[in-house]
Amino acid sequence: MPDTPDTPHTPRRPGAAALAGIGHPSPAIDPSDTSPHSFPDGGTWRTEVPSVEGPEALAVVLKESAELGVPVHRVSQGSGIWMLTDAEISEMAGACAARDIELCLFTGPRGTWDIGGSTRTDSGGGGLRARGHDALAGCVEDALRATELGVRCLLVADEGVLWTLHRMRAAGILPADVTFKLSALVGPVNPAAYAVYEQLGADSLNIPSDLTLDHLTEIRQVSRAPMDMYVEAPDDLGGYIRMYEVAELIRRGAPLYLKFGLSRSPGIYPYGAQLRDTALASARERVRRGRLVLDLLARHGADRGMSPLGSRLPGTLRRFAASADAPADALAHAVDVPEGK
Repeated sequence: MPDTPDTPHTPRRPGAAALAGIGHPSPAIDPSDTSPHSFPDGGTWRTEVPSVEGPEALAVVLKESAELGVPVHRVSQGSGIWMLTDAEISEMAGACAARDIELCLFTGPRGTWDIGGSTRTDSGGGGLRARGHDALAGCVEDALRATELGVRCLLVADEGVLWTLHRMRAAGILPADVTFKLSALVGPVNPAAYAVYEQLGADSLNIPSDLTLDHLTEIRQVSRAPMDMYVEAPDDLGGYIRMYEVAELIRRGAPLYLKFGLSRSPGIYPYGAQLRDTALASARERVRRGRLVLDLLARHGADRGMSPLGSRLPGTLRRFAASADAPADALAHAVDVPEGK
């Protein structure tokens, strides 16, 4: 299992020695585009298994990760908190806590699932945003319910919901150690947008898997907030497979969550028993894909730098002023989030 490095280490480039043997040069690494940031524990990467839709799928992930030796920092769910009973949430939270794994659940109503017809047009309309006060309030209700049941990471797909939940956290209505993860379905595609989401309260941000390595470097010039990135993306997010770039993704994008997604697999949101076989089989295969990624990192000598298992908080990030009486034009300021786990 990879450890956090205590000495500088340069991974090998894929195929470099063999190519050099026939006189074919490999591109040189530019040290200036290496991310200067890391997680507060000193690690540069963590792991995530997404689309874990309930206790049964979670049990599969835990069993398979133990058998294959795949370290897991976080598991996330995509259907929504409202699709789980209190007992199911408590069971998942307990199982994850017992193994020091972060559990992240998706907050409430999204435009694609309500009566708004514009989301089904070619333009996508309002997309996944929470439409109207009631949808916003539904996300708040989900956040309160999940945190009361022990969940400490919430997935968000709307900037207004994110800002509202961040203000609730700052006001003590939500626990101070709850974190907010921006969904891949609304991920920012430029450094200015990335910085705005950080300031609105995001603690880790999914970025689209089709961003280039240069795009990652550009983001790292303005923000140290952790990135979440599908090394293999689901088909509805493009189906991109970037396993052979994983060492460079870490070098350029750190601190980075490696998400083990699955292409060529049907969508399962919102999940129900009618999709059980697909959900369990895909959960199992996501862990196996994670093993392939970790093996590749090891072969390239790039498996150092993993955060200690159990690490979850992002460190100090920049935020807009979030108090209820703060002026609308308040300047951004740094907020200290407890470091470590």
